[in-house]
Amino acid sequence: MATQILLCFFLFFSSTLSSSSHPKNLSVELIHRDSPLSPLYNPKNTVTDRLNAAFLRSISRSRRLNNILSQTDLQSGLIGADGEFFMSITIGTPPMKVFAIADTGSDLTWVQCKPCQQCYKENGPIFDKKKSSTYKSEPCDSRNCHALSSSERGCDESKNVCKYRYSYGDQSFSKGDVATETISIDSASGSPVSFPGTVFGCGYNNGGTFDETGSGIIGLGGGHLSLISQLGSSISKKFSYCLSHKSATTNGTSVINLGTNSIPSSLSKDSGVISTPLVDKEPRTYYYLTLEAISVGKKKIPYTGSSYNPNDGGIFSETSGNIIIDSGTTLTLLDSGFFDKFGAAVEELVTGAKRVSDPQGLLSHCFKSGSAEIGLPEITVHFTGADVRLSPINAFVKVSEDMVCLSMVPTTEVAIYGNFAQMDFLVGYDLETRTVSFQRMDCSANL
Repeated sequence: MATQILLCFFLFFSSTLSSSSHPKNLSVELIHRDSPLSPLYNPKNTVTDRLNAAFLRSISRSRRLNNILSQTDLQSGLIGADGEFFMSITIGTPPMKVFAIADTGSDLTWVQCKPCQQCYKENGPIFDKKKSSTYKSEPCDSRNCHALSSSERGCDESKNVCKYRYSYGDQSFSKGDVATETISIDSASGSPVSFPGTVFGCGYNNGGTFDETGSGIIGLGGGHLSLISQLGSSISKKFSYCLSHKSATTNGTSVINLGTNSIPSSLSKDSGVISTPLVDKEPRTYYYLTLEAISVGKKKIPYTGSSYNPNDGGIFSETSGNIIIDSGTTLTLLDSGFFDKFGAAVEELVTGAKRVSDPQGLLSHCFKSGSAEIGLPEITVHFTGADVRLSPINAFVKVSEDMVCLSMVPTTEVAIYGNFAQMDFLVGYDLETRTVSFQRMDCSANL
């Protein structure tokens, strides 16, 4: 399971039901799981403790993703049940507030439902479909049922109810009925919005490594049944996020934007907005980009990594769509063959420090300064049509007062563009034009 580091955020949506018409724009706060605002915040953990835990989660998540992409049935792949974002929504009529893991590696949203055959321990109440007037089961022959892969769906023929079954890479699982229900989200501006007829899974048989804080999973991937895809025209098939580098250590927050105004309308050098194509590949859950090169200072190093091609004997062969952009992974993972040249170029241009080993053995290139100030090289990531110039916070992480480490690591498996590299950028997804855009900004001031 390749190296994945989930950024520790909570999508913290409030939960008031509204019958207002769907706006074209919606903004929601994101709260980093290590922020003092997070319900998972542990004041006893040091910054180093939190960083190391995030790095380990990244590696674990990445390895699971690699296993998924190596499967024959790519449609059935799910990253895992240990996501780093929790999302607060309301579900049903009357509305009931639930917290669930927000996962860019999943599509179908599901929550625990009564009556349980087997449910994991949950701190909050479990959704009772019998108490909701807007709950409606999906029939077996429905389009929504068949949007699931053959290995994910089943049918209760006696009741004509579509069934789902999800098995995750970490042995967690969820099984239940496919249904539609009213989901409500409250924006950061205080204007609550309802989305009736949202497809979700009502899970009555769930277990594994799920946290007691969460009721299930909110699917934010690119597949047909994800929440993002279902909101579709309501948000003009556009969304963005702005992740603040301050959100993990202060009371600062980040934000996710949905709708027409969520991404910049002007793509020009004058506006500072650049864009790169999304590459359509299976499974559609993930967001694929093409990485062409990375520059260290003035030295441009062509990227040699390839991507998994199920049509070419199941090997990593094509260069198009050779990296996944993921806000839930902390580190950036790069092909190990490329990384040897890249790491050497970084080491050559670091000044005022000597290379040392990471005490935790997780990061490959660390530098210790003593009392001198460390000089770090400028790193530019070259996607197709978009040269993203990183600041030091995007490429390096301070692990102690006198030590910094490169927040990019080698992998022999799936390449991932992680959230450290995306900090203080407005990252916009236009699913109509199939592009991802980048615009540098202070995300802590963007709320």
